[in-house]
Amino acid sequence: MEDQTWKTSRAWRELDLDALRHNARLLEEKLGADCRLMAVVKADAYGHGAVPVARALAEQGVTAFAVACLAEGAALRRAGVEGTILVLGYTPPEEGAELVRWRLHQAVADEAHAAALSALGLSLPVHLALDTGMHRLGIPWEDREAVRRVCRLPGLRLEGTFSHLCAADSPAAEDRAFTRGQLERFYSTVAWMEAAGISPGAIHIQASYGILQLPPQPCAYGRAGIALYGVASTPPRAEEWRDLRPVLSLRARVAALRTLEAGEGAGYGLAFRCGRTTRLAVVTVGYGDGLFRTLSQNGGQVLLRGRRCPMVGRMCMDQLLVDVTDLPEAAVGDVATLIGSDGGAELSAEEVAARCGTITNELLTRLAGRLPVLETGQKVNSQWS
Repeated sequence: MEDQTWKTSRAWRELDLDALRHNARLLEEKLGADCRLMAVVKADAYGHGAVPVARALAEQGVTAFAVACLAEGAALRRAGVEGTILVLGYTPPEEGAELVRWRLHQAVADEAHAAALSALGLSLPVHLALDTGMHRLGIPWEDREAVRRVCRLPGLRLEGTFSHLCAADSPAAEDRAFTRGQLERFYSTVAWMEAAGISPGAIHIQASYGILQLPPQPCAYGRAGIALYGVASTPPRAEEWRDLRPVLSLRARVAALRTLEAGEGAGYGLAFRCGRTTRLAVVTVGYGDGLFRTLSQNGGQVLLRGRRCPMVGRMCMDQLLVDVTDLPEAAVGDVATLIGSDGGAELSAEEVAARCGTITNELLTRLAGRLPVLETGQKVNSQWS
């Protein structure tokens, strides 16, 4: 780990890289023998830290990664990450030379995007996005002539063809039918390309839910995002997710303790009022670190010494208040867990996200870059260093 500031940090992200490797192996097994894992490490690896995640996976043999933008791909290259790095999002054609410089593969957003990239006169490895029903990026799957025109453009080396299943997370019958339809559209277009003498390159359509909840597909890659990090987007977890292990914990420290008498208030607007003599702990993390400000007033909790303690009042940018009246042994310097395990207790990312009225993807990707990363195996100090 490069960043050692967690040792004296007010709050930090903690990564269990053994859990990450376990999840990668499980997902690879789900993909089948002829399909490889493409690790999606966009948005700082869903808030986990793209560089340590990519390095750990590369050491395990993962050779393909996906990011959202050129800057994310370049950051991985600067950190020494090799293999295929696919930019899934739109890159302005004006930045085409940077794609070449950092040896990145670029998704073709539509025909106009392809033409603009071709006009640069560069040799660019691209993956053709097909719109099979999500109506986000991609060339409409049924517009075969547009596909043909794009594939004939000079300077574009077609390294892959892909689409995205937008309802694979839903158990509803109509959504399952829609997913089947997307698969049929995708494979029919790929078959037409091959019959027309156009090599589609490495094809891929499954993301996390598609990998876990569909049978193995005849693809070169499966793009694992949220599942790689051991959490489901929303609870409850389907049976297929049972063996995944959460990778990230979020921890902070108790900086101070305050005793208030019944009737006194605390925090902004004095939104918390004591109904009894109350002992409050000041925990050094807040919405400036990416937490939802509403969490503290929507039943948010922390783990202290293996016990759940409720957040109270309004969350601050850099601190929050916790009621530790029923935990008299709580002390300054204690480590508070906001996501993760402490002793036999756990606060899952799914539970926290539900209290925030969102999905785990958003909760985790909001975690701010000012939170340093600790890789599992290094002892956490229970007191300030």
